[in-house]
Formats: sequence, structure tokens, C-alpha cells
Amino acid sequence: MTAPAAPGRLGVPLEPTATSRYLTDLEHWVTLRRTELDTLDAAALGAPAATAASATADLTLSMALWKAVSDRYALLVATWDGGRVGPVERERLATLVWGRLDTPAAAGQTGLALSLPEACRLSDSLVAALRVRLGLDLSGAEVTARLRALRAGLERIRDQVGTEPAGARQQQAAATSARLARRLTELTDKAGRGGDVVGLLGPLEIEAAVFERDLIVGAARRQQAALQLATARRLRAELEVRESAVRDLVTACVATVDPAPRYAVPDVSAVGPVPNTPAALEAYLTRLGQVGRAMTVVHTAYGNALAEHAELAGRLDALRAKARSRGVADQPDVARAYDLAAETLARRPCPMAIARQLVGLYASYQKEARP
Repeated sequence: MTAPAAPGRLGVPLEPTATSRYLTDLEHWVTLRRTELDTLDAAALGAPAATAASATADLTLSMALWKAVSDRYALLVATWDGGRVGPVERERLATLVWGRLDTPAAAGQTGLALSLPEACRLSDSLVAALRVRLGLDLSGAEVTARLRALRAGLERIRDQVGTEPAGARQQQAAATSARLARRLTELTDKAGRGGDVVGLLGPLEIEAAVFERDLIVGAARRQQAALQLATARRLRAELEVRESAVRDLVTACVATVDPAPRYAVPDVSAVGPVPNTPAALEAYLTRLGQVGRAMTVVHTAYGNALAEHAELAGRLDALRAKARSRGVADQPDVARAYDLAAETLARRPCPMAIARQLVGLYASYQKEARP
């Protein structure tokens, strides 16, 4: 049995009906693949030493791939939660299917970062090759099914090549796709003539799976770079607007209070223009984040200084209203203390240390005054 076709694609929430069908088929595949691997393991134990030795590495890798797929299937089932999923969970399911698989150490020896469908296809190829090596020949129907699966894979590859940016990279990808298609045609023709193609199928399936994986990863990285570029442009524009507003705040604060904080407003233009390469964008976004945090420090410091001045003025007004309600606002000492505090707060810039003391003095006068 070959692995079921995975629904959707990376970054796009999965459709519930397709997801339910895929999980059912994947559960069946995981169960049967484990049985196949146990059969192959038993065959390897009874095979001649040279044959068993040649099969050991592929068998170990196949076991590790099965474990990685089985673990990912468990995560998919937990996220699926019997179909109780919203947009966030559906997007998470797409990431679990098409994102990088958490391969165990044995699988990591291949040096591949595989998605779940790619790991399943690689497992299919390895098992087919092991069956031939260990004398468990494939039936004609199984060969036909694998050739059909390869044709479907190459069709996906052709579609993916079409999404590559125009240039040398796309030309190279198209040439590789054409070469794989020629090899598949040769195998199909040979199988049609009654020739043995089992030993040639595995290598072609592995190469096609790895190539498709590389195309998918490349497209995902380009998409990520495009998102980073849009994010960098948006953040820079926001910081430029924020810089202008913070400069106005600083000007107002320096004119209103003394002493005012002494911070320089970060200059957004100092980070330079927005780059267009992934590595440079990563560093650029980090610098924009640093500028944003520095601007927050400046904003907070000058905003707090202005807020304190406004708080003192509000407190003085509240104290005067209280003095009037008690009938002591016009007593000479109380009135004189209010005039001093009000005059000091109205001064530009206002000496804040003196203003604090005078507002406190007025509070003491109105409290002690007797109607």
C-alpha cells in the first residue's frame, strides 16, 4: 500500500472533509506499514548474511521514518479533535502535514528535512526496494500502482516548478523535472514490455520525493521572505510616523517642565533603506525592533514628565474646589498659597521641584484653615 495523497498545502488551512478522509487513510497506512516492516525485519533475519547486511541501513531508516510519521499522525489526531476545529486549528493541521517532520535520530542520518507526505513517499520507496532485495517480489499490480504514484508526483513537481521565479533557478528546476519525466517514461515502457523495473523504481521515487521537497521548501522560504519584506516596510512606516509624534511630545515637554528628561529621539532613517534579501531582512527587522523599544523609552519618559505637570495642575484645582466648599478659599494665607502655586505651574518651563512643594503647601494651608 502506498501513502495517501495529503490535502492542501503549506500555509493554507486544510478543508475539514479532505482532512477527515486523509486521517482515516493515513491511520490505515501507518498500521499496514508497521506490519510490512515487521515482515521485512523477519525476512532480513532469515536472509544470507550479505543480503541482511545490505538491507540493515534501509530497514533501520524505514523503521525510524515510520516512527516519525506515527508520532506526527498522533499530533494530527489530537489537533483534529474529532473535527472540532476552527480556522486556527485548520492552519495548524496544514503546518503539521506540510511543515518539517520531527524525525528521530536514525532518520536524521539522511540529512533530509522532510514533510509528512515526503516521509511517507520515501518510506514507500524504501519498503519497495527492501522487498526486492529480500526476495519479497512485488506483484505487477503493485508496480503499476507505484508508477501511477510517480506520475502523480511528477505532475505536482511540474506545477511547483511553474511557481519558481523566472531565471536560472527555474530553468534548472525545469531541466530536472524533464529528466525525471524521461526516466519515468523509460521505466513505464520497460514495464510494458515485461521488463523488471522494481530495482529502478526506488531510486527514482527517492530522487523525485527529495526534489519535490526542495521545491516546496524553496517556495515556503520565498513566501516567508515576502512577508518579512511587507512587515519591514510597514514597521518602518509606523516608526517614522511615531518618530514625528515623539519629537512633538519632546518639544512640548521641554517647553513645559524643568528639568525635562534628556533622551535622544531615535532616528528611523539611520537604519537605512529596507533590504530585499532574507538574511538582510532578518537583521533589519531586529534593528527596527531595537528602534521601536528605544522610542518607547523616550515616549514613556517625556510622557510621564508632562503627565506629572498635568497631575499637579489638576490636584491644585481639586484642592481649590475643596477650599471653596469649606469657605476658606479667600483667606489671605490660603489665597496667597494658591496664587504662588498657580503662578509657578503656569510658568514656562515650570520648575517642577518648586511646583511640587507649593502645591503641597497649598494643601497644608487649606487643610489647617478654619472657616
